[in-house]
Amino acid sequence: MHRHRLTSSLLAHHLDVLESASLIRRRQSSGDRRNRYVVLIPQSLNGLLPDSQIGSSSTTFKPLRALFVCRQNSARSQLAAALWRSHHLGKAESAGTEPADTIHPLTLEAARREHLTVPLVRPRHLRDVQMKHDVIISVCDEAREHVEAREEWLHWSLPDPAKSRSLRAFKRTIDELNERIIMFKSRQIETTTPRGTAP
Repeated sequence: MHRHRLTSSLLAHHLDVLESASLIRRRQSSGDRRNRYVVLIPQSLNGLLPDSQIGSSSTTFKPLRALFVCRQNSARSQLAAALWRSHHLGKAESAGTEPADTIHPLTLEAARREHLTVPLVRPRHLRDVQMKHDVIISVCDEAREHVEAREEWLHWSLPDPAKSRSLRAFKRTIDELNERIIMFKSRQIETTTPRGTAP
């Protein structure tokens, strides 16, 4: 708020307007219930942005090494890393702040149905990650609030599908992660494409 010189009341007003126009939705943190996260609704931009060439053979994208973080490293971060690799965006790893003993079985089943590859390895702690990453994205409110995340970290607030114990919830998680990764790639192409070159 201070960065943009907005008061709390003015910021709340603008968020109310965006939410009433169905451009964003706000989620209460699944960790610290005092926090709320703002999520862009991708479908709200349909028809407002130029057609993208994402996925076409003519689109160039510099591979990025990504690290996805959630609390237990058993669902959201595993699926995010698998989707990142499936889009050929570069290498991807995942880790947790309080890793579980095993990957959630519905994570593996949902990934199988969507033809995603999840390595059958034990969830690991964030401190055990060795590779240097170009982008770090937390996909869990508890993880975001548990660690001292650096300013350059991104945060995607997603509900924990394991709490519902349904395969449908894991499919919704995959769909939302897929939307966010496509938008991320679109933004990267837009910012790295030289002027005069088709995005």
